[in-house]
Amino acid sequence: MLLASGFKIVIADESHFLKNAQAKRTSASIPVLQQAQFVILLSGTPALSRPIELHKQLEALCPAVYKNVHDYGNRYCKGGIFGLYQGASNHEELHCLMKATVMIRRLKQDVLSELPVKRRQQVFLDLNEKDTKQIRALFRELEVVKSNIKACESNEEIESLKRIQKTLINKIYNDSAVAKIPAVLDYLGTVVEAGCKFLVFAHHQPMIEAIHKFLLKKNIGCIRIDGGTPSTSRQALVNDFQEKGDIKAAVLSIKAAGVGLTLTAASTVIFTELTWTPGDIIQAEDRAHRIGQVASVNVYYLLAYDTADDIMWDVLQNKLDNLGQVLDGEQHKLEVNNSQSSSSPVKQTLTSSNLGKPSLTSSSPGKQKTLDSFLKRCSRASDPPNMAQKRKL
Repeated sequence: MLLASGFKIVIADESHFLKNAQAKRTSASIPVLQQAQFVILLSGTPALSRPIELHKQLEALCPAVYKNVHDYGNRYCKGGIFGLYQGASNHEELHCLMKATVMIRRLKQDVLSELPVKRRQQVFLDLNEKDTKQIRALFRELEVVKSNIKACESNEEIESLKRIQKTLINKIYNDSAVAKIPAVLDYLGTVVEAGCKFLVFAHHQPMIEAIHKFLLKKNIGCIRIDGGTPSTSRQALVNDFQEKGDIKAAVLSIKAAGVGLTLTAASTVIFTELTWTPGDIIQAEDRAHRIGQVASVNVYYLLAYDTADDIMWDVLQNKLDNLGQVLDGEQHKLEVNNSQSSSSPVKQTLTSSNLGKPSLTSSSPGKQKTLDSFLKRCSRASDPPNMAQKRKL
């Protein structure tokens, strides 16, 4: 039906949802875009994790330049095995090519200069040794597998070991959520005492469920939005949080509630877990840091030693650095920032004068590295859409 309509102009909002070439949404959308005379794609985060996510958008806008996914993948995604392009390469060239053909990039600091400051802080939780015993054992297994991969010469065996490596990392990720629950709830107890409204993000259902039950047990008014929340009821929950003073907390899934919701009644945002996709983190942060916010937004990352956080913090750093070079033409450096042990956010608000100072806390390299590129890139627009991509005729 849409193809038969013969649109002259098509505008697609949140175009980063076209990142997956195999998705039905992408398959249905691309033909409609390609037959239109004019196409505008809008997104504040056109790629959430890696350059390959840009290809379908670029192909829709300028197929003469971006038609062949394998040429694109080999040139800008560090090549790949079996057509899987997970890396990044030739960042500056891709940035210049997109600017010359289809990309108009606007920065949040330029178009929304009236927004209050957004500050980020790492908070290190103390976990019980028994809760991390199994995770430490998995880390030891992972090190053995990584060593075997380096020593292996057979491509087939390497791929087999990489699958085992991925399974171990996923197991560490899942177990880390469960291990962090007691310390997270203890931390949230101090937040509740402060009496402020806050957003608390998580990824795994055990963490979301534990937080929700904890708040209900404390008789704290709260809303919950996760993958099981019907889309038809989400806006009503948002309205309750925004308008009702007795609703203090929003328990949110990073994936399900990280996009399209305005939750500016809160100026405190807490991440109990990380995800592998930096764009999801940025989008989730900006549920509070958007038009309508009048207070400074303080974002707290609850991290723990000997958990998946050790791996994921650096993964986010590297992905954000790659995306920064591709989208903004800037090389971002990883720098050490202040970090604090678990305490109430009211007592440890990070001021801009702290930013960039080295931490006195001894920690693993992965823990000490903060999202410096995150700090810079999060001044870029996530909402409203501020990247316009146009097909030149």
